[in-house]
Amino acid sequence: MARPIWSGAINFGLVTVPVELYGATEDHTISFRQFERGTSDRIRYKRVNERTGQEVPFSDIVKGAEVGGGDYVIIEPDELDQIAPGRSRTIDISAFVDLEEIDPIHFQRTYWLAPAKEEYGKAYGLLLQAMRKTNRAGIATFVMRGKEYLTAVRAGEDLLILTTLLFAEDIRDPAKELKSLPEITPARGKELDMAVSLIDSMTEDWQADTYHDTYTQRVEQLIEDKKEGREVVSETEPSQPTKVVDLFDALSKSVESRKKRRETPVEDDKATDLADLSKADLDKLARDLDVKGRSKMTRDELREAVASAQTASTRSSKAS
Repeated sequence: MARPIWSGAINFGLVTVPVELYGATEDHTISFRQFERGTSDRIRYKRVNERTGQEVPFSDIVKGAEVGGGDYVIIEPDELDQIAPGRSRTIDISAFVDLEEIDPIHFQRTYWLAPAKEEYGKAYGLLLQAMRKTNRAGIATFVMRGKEYLTAVRAGEDLLILTTLLFAEDIRDPAKELKSLPEITPARGKELDMAVSLIDSMTEDWQADTYHDTYTQRVEQLIEDKKEGREVVSETEPSQPTKVVDLFDALSKSVESRKKRRETPVEDDKATDLADLSKADLDKLARDLDVKGRSKMTRDELREAVASAQTASTRSSKAS
């Protein structure tokens, strides 16, 4: 059982609810060590004085902030400690906003909030149900591990969810970051209508378990293949961008393909053009056909596995 990473209370109005904070996400990225090519020698980093070349103990290292012209202001650790925010014990909700008003660009990291004890369940449940009914998020600040966070507290299915938000000054201005902002050419009526039709035909309910970290899966497969001495096969080249002159034709074919797919039963493999399906669509077919190991397959591997499973299913149906 996980331990809370923060404990305190949510304050909204005159109501105080003691809560505990738990991490809701984890990173599955594969970690690598560094080696010198052709050897089994690990690469190590040292803190070295660039003038003397001597290694410097961590206790003798201070921070420096550049102030221009190659000059720095040196800051001692205890000076930062003096101005650091204290470890707060409260998440003070200052306002409630509609969830749709928060641009997702501000979302940072998500945590679960649970009542600290069963006796606080009534007040906790009241806040959860009220926020769910209004579809609003509570905006609050709190301090954790010496850092102040702006957060949005919202209602989940069974728990309150706290998501840390980026401050406005953390968001870059695209006009300053890009060489130039794209010039949006007004879309022609037929092309826009066709694009809207394609979006409508591809619209479906959000199902998080449909999508997987396929890159990490490929890295794991690469490691396994190299470990077992198997041949490493590269991915196919990415698709080429659609030419402007072919845009309407590509949209039309896409819409027609989606219509046929919706009108055609999954079992009819002859009518299903697997080459036009997205990886998510192939994954759904693979799941319906009970294809084993589908979560670790690439799009091409899924297409081949689905085709084989459909053929086997057809043969089995005819035999019976």
